[in-house]
Amino acid sequence: MHEQLKLENQLCFRLYSASRLVTQAYRPLLEPLGLTYPKYLVMLVLWEHRKLTVGAIGELLMLESNTLTPLLQRMEKEGFIIRTKGATDTRQTFVELTAKGKRLETKAKDIPFCLTANWPAERLPLDSLQACAATLDGIINLLKK
Repeated sequence: MHEQLKLENQLCFRLYSASRLVTQAYRPLLEPLGLTYPKYLVMLVLWEHRKLTVGAIGELLMLESNTLTPLLQRMEKEGFIIRTKGATDTRQTFVELTAKGKRLETKAKDIPFCLTANWPAERLPLDSLQACAATLDGIINLLKK
C-alpha cells in the first residue's frame, strides 16, 4: 500500500472526524432548544444580522440552496423564522427571526462555553485552540477560491 493512501495520513479524514464529533457534542446542548446543528448555524447568523436573504445565509454558511431551502422551511414551520419575498424583487426571499427565534438567543448564549467547559485546559490550551481556528480559517479561505 502507498503510504499517502493510509487513512492515518489523511488530513481530510481528521477534519471530517472532528466535524462529526463536534456536531455530536452539540446535540445534547441544542436538543432542549429544539435545534439541530444546521438550524443552530442559521440562528447564529440571524442573531448577528437580524434579517438576511436566503442567498446571504447560504454564502455565510457555505450551503447550497437545495440544502438550505428545506432547512429554512422546517424552521419556519417550527416558528423560529419567517420568510418574505422582497418588495422590489420578488425573486429574493428574506429571512428574519420570529419572537420565538429572538427569545432563543438568550437561552443559547452559553452554548459555545458549555461545549468547551469540560475540555481539559492542559490538553487543549486556549492558544492551541486559537491557532487551530486560524489554521482552519486558512484552509477554508484557500479552498473557497
